[in-house]
Amino acid sequence: MTDDVWKRNEIASPCIKICVVHPEARICTGCYRSIDEIGGWSGMTDAERAQIMDELPTRKSSLTKRRGGRRARLNKA
Repeated sequence: MTDDVWKRNEIASPCIKICVVHPEARICTGCYRSIDEIGGWSGMTDAERAQIMDELPTRKSSLTKRRGGRRARLNKA
């Protein structure tokens, strides 16, 4: 008997299931991908996904944390 069991190749993804899009940067604050990258992820090649994943750590510092929720947004205006 062999251990050649069929396994599905999963697409590599940085998703951590915390999907909140930054309102100004339009980047997910969970995985740091753009809306376009998230939408096209399954159609990208492994090389394209790897390149984006290499860039993700640098995006974290570009996002500012939102504090104060709705009240802060109203006061900002």
